Amino acid sequence: MDFTTADLYDERGTELDSVSTQFRNFGTRTAFSGPARTIRCFQDNALIKTMLATPGHGAVLVVDGGGSLETALMGDLIATSAIKNDWSGVIINGAIRDSTVINTLPLGVKALGTNPAKSTKTGTGETDTPVRLGNVTITPGKMVYADVDGILTEKSPTEG
Repeated sequence: MDFTTADLYDERGTELDSVSTQFRNFGTRTAFSGPARTIRCFQDNALIKTMLATPGHGAVLVVDGGGSLETALMGDLIATSAIKNDWSGVIINGAIRDSTVINTLPLGVKALGTNPAKSTKTGTGETDTPVRLGNVTITPGKMVYADVDGILTEKSPTEG
């Protein structure tokens, strides 16, 4: 990727929202971007696994996991599936596992932290619905830009 979020914000600040929530960085892609696809789920990764097994076409999956660090929403197998299916990156408002392996993969990953505990797999949650990360609502289809400094997304027309 040929951008930094700081430079993008300097150039287009009035068009972008900056996520205030602090995420840890994983994977070897330190900068990634693409149109948002979204999932809202809580301690259940079935929808994440299903979505990342479909063609991503360079999209970024944004997961609102409710900020839970009790169970991991993605591990190395799901991350590998994301790579095979051309996803640019994954942002998880929650935990991941297998971080040592994920840190060797060519995928951009942001998560709040890690936990080795598995999540449930019932499929509870919602896909392609607006999700909130800290102070920002991320709408499906809006561009998301992420690097080691943070996350930016395009504002919706109704947002200031």
